[in-house]
Amino acid sequence: MIFTIYARDFLTYCLFIRIVVEADNMFFSFLHKLSPLIFLGSMVVLHACNSQKADSQAPTNQLINQTSPYLLQHAHNPVNWYPWGEDALRKAQKENKPIIVSIGYAACHWCHVMEKESFEDDSVASLMNQYFVSIKVDREERPDIDQIYMEAAQLMTGKGGWPLNCITLPDGRPFFCGTYFPQDAWLDVLSQINKLYQENPGKLEEIAKKVTQGVNAPGLDLKILTNQEITFHNATLDSAYQNLRTDFDKKHGGYQGAPKFPVPSGLTTLMNYYFHTRNKEVLDQVTLTLDRMAMGGIYDQIGGGFARYATDEAWKVPHFEKMLYDNAQLVSVYSQAYALTKKPLYKQVVYQTLEFVRREMIAESGGFYASLDADSEGEEGRFYVWTDAEIDNILTNKAKPFKEFYNVIPKGNWEERKNILYQSEPIEKTAHQFQLPADTLSNMLKQAKAALLQARAKRVRPGLDHKTLTSWNALMIKGYADAYSVFHEAAFLEAALQAGHFLLDSTLYTDNHLNRNGRKDQFAVNAFLDDYAFTIQAFIALYQVTFDEKWLHYGENLMEYAIQHFQDKSTGYFYYTSDTDPELIARKTELYDDVIPSSNAVMAQNLFLLGQYFYNEDKLKQSRHLLSGVLPKLKTSPRYFTGWMQLLMNYTYPFYEVAVVGNDFQEKNKTIGQEFLPNAIRLGGEDEGSLALLENKLVKNKTYIYVCQNKVCNLPVTETSLAIDQITKNK
Repeated sequence: MIFTIYARDFLTYCLFIRIVVEADNMFFSFLHKLSPLIFLGSMVVLHACNSQKADSQAPTNQLINQTSPYLLQHAHNPVNWYPWGEDALRKAQKENKPIIVSIGYAACHWCHVMEKESFEDDSVASLMNQYFVSIKVDREERPDIDQIYMEAAQLMTGKGGWPLNCITLPDGRPFFCGTYFPQDAWLDVLSQINKLYQENPGKLEEIAKKVTQGVNAPGLDLKILTNQEITFHNATLDSAYQNLRTDFDKKHGGYQGAPKFPVPSGLTTLMNYYFHTRNKEVLDQVTLTLDRMAMGGIYDQIGGGFARYATDEAWKVPHFEKMLYDNAQLVSVYSQAYALTKKPLYKQVVYQTLEFVRREMIAESGGFYASLDADSEGEEGRFYVWTDAEIDNILTNKAKPFKEFYNVIPKGNWEERKNILYQSEPIEKTAHQFQLPADTLSNMLKQAKAALLQARAKRVRPGLDHKTLTSWNALMIKGYADAYSVFHEAAFLEAALQAGHFLLDSTLYTDNHLNRNGRKDQFAVNAFLDDYAFTIQAFIALYQVTFDEKWLHYGENLMEYAIQHFQDKSTGYFYYTSDTDPELIARKTELYDDVIPSSNAVMAQNLFLLGQYFYNEDKLKQSRHLLSGVLPKLKTSPRYFTGWMQLLMNYTYPFYEVAVVGNDFQEKNKTIGQEFLPNAIRLGGEDEGSLALLENKLVKNKTYIYVCQNKVCNLPVTETSLAIDQITKNK
């Protein structure tokens, strides 16, 4: 047929069919009589042509050239979105229009809902475009902007969340903030604010002034840096713990209430506190939390990895998005918990989670992607949940014990007859019920999960946010390094080093300066304090598992850059933004720990560790000063200062330097790394290297372990068990 003979490509074919249709529609009637199959094929092609034409003519806005996947999701909205920057701010001031600052992230379910309901609607877009300048912000790419407007929202409404929508004066000072709005409510907000802005702008100026003053107010009364000698006491830790324990959920683990977030820093702090005090209640709370999380729906029982939080208090129903930073930190926590307890479940969680990361989150570059969406095919959790019939069809005669163990029921244990897989009983109970040995059932469950994982892989996948964030990559590097230290899996070290070299070899790292993000080799945003804090922390972790001094020196160089460009010279604390960044309406200092520990807490820990490694008294002094300023809040609100509590333990309990020098340093370092020793750093190598503590430690044809405290070393030993005994002798 002439349709195929002369069509050299799809566009030529499209053009040809359009010409035929426009010339004579009767030709298609003839075609239908001649061959219904050819007619149908031609109609399909015509539909595809029209779809391509429609897509090519879809409106675009100012986000079209951005690198953030979240911003690109909105690049074809009829709203004339701008990225944050001078163009948008200049336009608002020139046209005297208020600004809509709408903040979210790619994996955010309610962000997608509001986009579909409002930002894709022409009538809403018309109102926004006529009376406002609209700016879209990716909170993960620009946390500096997010923290300012989130604080404004909390000051005005007492709560926050995403999507975050603030309306500001043309200079960026906010006078109205909220989170998700249904379309009718959003239209009403826009109309009312437009009317007020036209009729009574002075009222909005008054509100904006007060809110901006509140945002700029320091969260703590920060002390001026002095030469005063500072001492710390165990009593402070004990008081903090007594206050912290009042928040414990003694039934389900974690903190009381819902929604329930994993808080890795808090769990690490409790493990450290147990190590020093041997208070069984502390360890019981840790293991209860880790067990229930690993058994719950918040953990992907089929594919490994944790969702961002549970919507209920029992860890059953997840908000299905998976974030790199959660999984990175939880790998560290479960590795440490295994070192402390030797509980097989914790090893299983580490291996499964890192397999999930390897399968779904590692970029070809060696870095790590940011997150997986909660939604697929327009539904939250669709990728992860199962009907009773689906499991029967896949597992056939082996389905019953699996369904019993993972609480699958015909009517569904969640919405719309769907089931979230979670455990509520030990495997021995289900094994007894089906008259099976526990090992046999365990193998059956393993095979069943492999079959379901294979079936799940055929579903439409959740969206992947494939940007590369420096701070989150650094957390994942530390997770891999911690897992390698405990389990000695060569692939874990390989992944950690590959990602470490990715940070160094890409333009994320240039002349001791970091950038925040990367996607497709495009790096757009100057790094923030957390990027420096977590990268230094990761490089220290890489040194401890390799004894390659370059990682320590890179960390030291980054610390010097941060001191120069982020530190408030009067208080010693670090601003979140560099002095090279454009000014915002506030320059914040992050002190409170959350799901991720605060950047100042991690910087204070880094100053302590680098001070120990390099015999740098100035860094140790700075670390002590930063800690001293938060002590009052640490005692009264410990839940938000657990990262600082870890540092306090380094000062109030004995802290050791463990040097391993000689030909067999790698194996001995591995053995020591298997132990949970939060009160020690490790250093060494085949020779003495450049660190002062290693000087004169090498003995020919011997590998010695030196346990030191405040630069004073005990007699060397050759057995790791003897060295560990010196560290734990009073425990």
